[in-house]
Amino acid sequence: MLPGSWQGVLGEELEKPYFKELTEFVGEERARGPVYPPREEVFAALDATPYEQVKVLILGQDPYHGEGQGHGLCFSVRPGVKTPPSLRNIYKELHDDLGIPVPDNGYLMPWARQGVLLLNAVLTVRAGEANSHKNKGWETFTDAVIRAVAARPDPAVFVLWGNYAKKKLRLIDTDRHAVVQGAHPSPLSAMKFFGSRPFTQINEAVAAQGHTPVDWRIANLSE
Repeated sequence: MLPGSWQGVLGEELEKPYFKELTEFVGEERARGPVYPPREEVFAALDATPYEQVKVLILGQDPYHGEGQGHGLCFSVRPGVKTPPSLRNIYKELHDDLGIPVPDNGYLMPWARQGVLLLNAVLTVRAGEANSHKNKGWETFTDAVIRAVAARPDPAVFVLWGNYAKKKLRLIDTDRHAVVQGAHPSPLSAMKFFGSRPFTQINEAVAAQGHTPVDWRIANLSE
């Protein structure tokens, strides 16, 4: 079920043939074995960041495929779950860029609640199999999410890390919106990611658009 604030701009997508086929596919996958995130958290990113409150959109690829990791926000894991490598690299760059201490957890909900839409291009995955639900229809739906944010009169900042994400540039009116591009923070490309200072770029763009910059600090669970 789509969160209310997104219903008006995305509700029609749920009635299209591709989405009905996608729903059947995911249902069949869940009948066979574990699929992440749980059904009630598939739209968690949209639920955490209402449509009219989006000021930054960070695009990931697909959910973490380990048990208990993903909860519907890209790069984020539940409290108490070990911080994955890509997020560790994001934290390292955040520390080098803005001096923010590296937290003891990977739960990014505080970002989402400030208007950072943590959107994966694919919203489900088969347990233990990365990209197992790609090209089944999710990309069409999440392209519609990107277009919906790009269509608002209020500008936003789109963060595209890695070649996969950069392909979505075609969906964004760069005359009205800001785009921050760079290498993906995964260990495979982290050396190009380090030193790119994306968080400074994002907050400068957010401020230029008349919005409050993001407080990127994540509290330690022990605090």
